[in-house]
Amino acid sequence: MNPGMLYASLAFFCWGLFPLYFHAIGDVAPLEILAHRMLWSLLFLGLVLGARRQWGWLGQLARQPRVVAGFVASALLLSGNWFIYIWAVNNGHVIDASLGYFMTPLLNVMLGFLLLHERLRRLQWVAVGLAACGVAWLAWQTGQMPWIALALAGTFGAYGLMRKTAALGALEGLSFETLILFPAAFGYLAWLWLHGESTFVGTASNTTRALLVASGPITAIPLLLFAAGARRLPLSSLGLLQYVAPTMQFLLGVWLFNESFGQARLLGFVAIWSALALFAAEGLWAGRRSKA
Repeated sequence: MNPGMLYASLAFFCWGLFPLYFHAIGDVAPLEILAHRMLWSLLFLGLVLGARRQWGWLGQLARQPRVVAGFVASALLLSGNWFIYIWAVNNGHVIDASLGYFMTPLLNVMLGFLLLHERLRRLQWVAVGLAACGVAWLAWQTGQMPWIALALAGTFGAYGLMRKTAALGALEGLSFETLILFPAAFGYLAWLWLHGESTFVGTASNTTRALLVASGPITAIPLLLFAAGARRLPLSSLGLLQYVAPTMQFLLGVWLFNESFGQARLLGFVAIWSALALFAAEGLWAGRRSKA
């Protein structure tokens, strides 16, 4: 197997298993999980950067306040996305969370059109319209918009848009974002400890404590695998692989966590899946035509 395909496949496979991890620490409050994820991710990424001796970019950033401001914004979007996802998984909304990541590629197209003035091809418009019909159907059937899915797609889409033009690579960028979030995360964990509400300190379960510490490598390793794969694969292959994670999460929600998924809801998902299939096929066709 192509090394790039292997690395990227492993990354998306790891992301697909995220509901199992967060469900295993479901007794911990989502905000505390988020704070631990920020803290341990920074420590793990710091070890990786130290091993690679990749510290020069920090000095350069200190002289670029506009770039720092951009990373503050992306860090806030990332923390919002993480919190919504953790809350969704631990409150029985794994299927809704998977829908958010199914919708992200289509939302990215619309963000590119609205903010970057990128032109959409005809079939891309059809795909976006199909997805909008699926969302409207789900909203009509449930009496409310699929807010979890829309919030996850919106925060991750906006985050991806900001990182598209970022001055740092994936490893350095995530390291800086977690560094920005560190004071708030550490302050919140210290507040929990001082008030006797820290699950990490108070739990009798060493497994829970170990899983919270593991949030660092669990967050960083898939990202490093993805970065390694992305350097070796064409965008068309990455575009298809990105559906592995939400598909796995959807199947976990239906089969393992036994979340409700009736026929009415299925129709909305089918519309969105059809939009994604059309979007992926159109992208492959356009890519081959441009090479011809």
